[in-house]
Amino acid sequence: MRMTKQKKILQQELEKLTSFFDTEELYHKAAKLDSTIGIATVYRFLKNCAEKGDVHSYLCKRKTIYSTNKKNHCHFTCENCGDVKHINIKNIDFVQLKEKICHFQVDMTGICDKCARKGV
Repeated sequence: MRMTKQKKILQQELEKLTSFFDTEELYHKAAKLDSTIGIATVYRFLKNCAEKGDVHSYLCKRKTIYSTNKKNHCHFTCENCGDVKHINIKNIDFVQLKEKICHFQVDMTGICDKCARKGV
């Protein structure tokens, strides 16, 4: 991949991000520095980064989000009220695979504490 001025700006902005982000967030940061950067360029850049393993991609509320340093993304969704909570799972040692796991996403469904206390 040729390192254009736009890709260099995107790479520099990517390196500043420390948590989850989406395409639009990276686009807005980069566009402040170079107004010629288009959203399609950012989508292609992130797709390429994900393919190379430079970023991890996850689905969150039907939207693709990315991270350069987070190794997992986990949700708990309440069946009654629909509330979605992000939860932290540090490892999944209980999964026994021969393959090495790079990153993971877990989506769990159940009844939240608030609904359980209401007896719903």
